[in-house]
Amino acid sequence: MSSFLGVDAGGTKTAVLLADGERVIGSASGPPGAVRPGRGLQAASRIAAVVRRALTDAGLLQADVLVVGAAGVGRDPERSELREGLRNERLAVRTIVTGDLDLALEAAFGSGPGIVLVSGTGSVAMARGPDGTLHRQGGYGWQMGDEGSGYALGRAALLAVGRARDGRGEPTALSAALLGHAPPKDFDELVRWSGAAEPGEIATLAPLVFGCAAAGDAVARHLVEGAAADLAGLVLPLLGVFGGRGAVPAALAGGNLAPDRGLRAPVLSQLRRIARLAVLETEVHPAEGALALARRAG
Repeated sequence: MSSFLGVDAGGTKTAVLLADGERVIGSASGPPGAVRPGRGLQAASRIAAVVRRALTDAGLLQADVLVVGAAGVGRDPERSELREGLRNERLAVRTIVTGDLDLALEAAFGSGPGIVLVSGTGSVAMARGPDGTLHRQGGYGWQMGDEGSGYALGRAALLAVGRARDGRGEPTALSAALLGHAPPKDFDELVRWSGAAEPGEIATLAPLVFGCAAAGDAVARHLVEGAAADLAGLVLPLLGVFGGRGAVPAALAGGNLAPDRGLRAPVLSQLRRIARLAVLETEVHPAEGALALARRAG
């Protein structure tokens, strides 16, 4: 019986599924496995540590096929570096590296057409057209894009807290929420922390924005509504891929769009206003897409 590993390596966490044929026999999760330029080998080491936990728990040394979908490997240098690092880890007889969007498309639509909108640490939308071609909107990283992402919400929250501190912006419950978020304990520590934080760390502030918005804070609500509009703006241009007739299936993926997160409802509201778009209600699990790709490759 062949064994298959599917890995979703994102900017917030790494999720692993292990299957023996069609039966899932193991899983594990761990630190982020997203790839930054020049750091593919470090990402490979982090991913390998999580994969080995799943293998060890199942009593295996390696799998037959490993598929890793990672954020940050949309370009050849990063993809090649990560693939070489994973091969050196000897986790599987065959190792395949692809983008995290490929996993979301597979999990949502199999090999069929549709649009996936992702908001995690970063953000991006991808369409697979009726002819199988791929078309992308956004996903250019925290400096050039990632509108509506966890990073964008976290940075916007920091900006709002700074403005409130100076009296240039409205008072907001985000001030107390961010100061209660470890490690910062006072405003000066928050300034120092934010200046040195990685994008994934800034993205951890997004749930605080959702919480303040749900509690009625006007500033936080404005940030969430703006993020939802930004994400819908990534989807709208992709409708042209599907011609002028018929419903276009769409799915939501990424931690910020999970059913228990405060961004899902406003994004669904925005997308339902777009004619022809048929949004799937079911949650998309990219690691399941990775496992499906591994089985197909085997």
